[in-house]
Amino acid sequence: MADAEDVRRLALALPHVEEIDCDGFDFRVGGKGFVWSYPERQPGQGRVLRTDIAVLYVGDEAEKQALLLGQPAVFFTTPGYDGWPLVMLRLAEVDAGWLAELVTDAWRMRAPAELAAAFDAASGFDTAADFDAAGDFEASGG
Repeated sequence: MADAEDVRRLALALPHVEEIDCDGFDFRVGGKGFVWSYPERQPGQGRVLRTDIAVLYVGDEAEKQALLLGQPAVFFTTPGYDGWPLVMLRLAEVDAGWLAELVTDAWRMRAPAELAAAFDAASGFDTAADFDAAGDFEASGG
């Protein structure tokens, strides 16, 4: 079970991350947000930052729909996020390992290309090989 402190620890471990001062959490790289507290809006009330739910950048609509349909207990969206490549993540539903993968992927998609490439090279992540391996895994029925 992950929480806001796990998000903070993981996000700040990534290169060139800026934390925006707020009541919850808000992390950016290259001026672009990649994970932040869910700003819940309730009728007749102001916005409330939910630190038990993270808004996570996912890259595109296809990835968003895959997450929403594949793991509805973990990911959700609201009408205000229609058309945006963002999902809400229930932190209590993921462990620290999965959260690390999600936060790192979000960071990688928002980071400047040179920074992401340098990070991948330093961490041993080979985009082409890793995607080929994932494709091989899926093709084998995994």
